[in-house]
Amino acid sequence: MCSVEVQGKIFEKYITAQQIEDAVYKVAQQINKDYAGKEPLFIVVLNGAFIYAADLFRKIELPSQVTFVRLQSYSGMETSVNVREMIGLYEDVEGRDVIVVEDIIDTGTSMKHFMESLKAKGVRSIALTTMLFKPDALLYKEVTPKYIGIEIPKDFIVGYGMDLDGYARNLDAIYVIKK
Repeated sequence: MCSVEVQGKIFEKYITAQQIEDAVYKVAQQINKDYAGKEPLFIVVLNGAFIYAADLFRKIELPSQVTFVRLQSYSGMETSVNVREMIGLYEDVEGRDVIVVEDIIDTGTSMKHFMESLKAKGVRSIALTTMLFKPDALLYKEVTPKYIGIEIPKDFIVGYGMDLDGYARNLDAIYVIKK
């Protein structure tokens, strides 16, 4: 598919499934190297990161655990400064090495809020991995991801877990809105 229609908007293929697979492999190899001898806790931010997290976690060769949280800062195609924890963190993270798994980092608003709450709970270390990173949109430098799949411009995208009002998460490639 070269283009798809989602909620009346046209999106064009931007990143192929093979490019995604290569990026996930690269990130996993770096995490395996950096966390050798450690047992990190992966905290996956739902809903969007579930596909990236599944692909990434299958390539992690470390003794590790995974858990999930759900934050909400988007409505339609717009991000908000209000971040809500829809599903909170129940695991004890004190003294743990934590890797937060996100689908996309743009303004960093959600991650700033979430990482501050993790620090308050006494984690040993926090690293952030994201499939997609929009460096030109980032408002909070302290949430710059350590492990980045692919950097992209500020365009709105869907696919590979990322959505428009809940639709298009199932696409195996990433699509950008047609201008």
